[in-house]
Amino acid sequence: MSEGDAVRQPATPLGWRRAAAAGLTFRPITDDDFPFLAALYASTRSQELSVVAWSEEEKAAFCNAQFQAQHAHYLKTYAGADWLLIQRNGEAIGRVYIVRWAREHRIIDIAFMPAHCGQGLGSALLRDLMEEAAAQGKSVSIHVERFNPALRLYCRLGFTKADEHGVYDLMQWKAAGEANVL
Repeated sequence: MSEGDAVRQPATPLGWRRAAAAGLTFRPITDDDFPFLAALYASTRSQELSVVAWSEEEKAAFCNAQFQAQHAHYLKTYAGADWLLIQRNGEAIGRVYIVRWAREHRIIDIAFMPAHCGQGLGSALLRDLMEEAAAQGKSVSIHVERFNPALRLYCRLGFTKADEHGVYDLMQWKAAGEANVL
């Protein structure tokens, strides 16, 4: 096998100890991940679309178009971001996209497949991201739809509403020494 054929092993970023303890590994997304990422995106819209009188094919087409538009927007808006696939036991279970700016770490997106929600995986990863930012004296922020059940998790972790953007609240956690419990 040549150097170019080497298989890149998934890894947990340095310092993401809670995520590692939960069995999570991460790797950069590739074009081969797009079917999974599109299915993940669709899973985040299923409850919202359950009341729409469209066929399953129409819902799938809508979600695919929305996923493609979102992905293009993210790439254009957040240059230099980390686009990571979340894996557990070798299985793709989610994504986390993060950009590290001079004053804050912005979580562009974090999502898990429904079967992996409610198991503390998001909490572990968020706490790791918060700890990473705090070590650099930075805050952490994320836009969250107001009806997203994850909003309760962000509030529990000490995020507060910093701004409003349409249907999204900009939630922010500020590293303030001992005041933030990780």
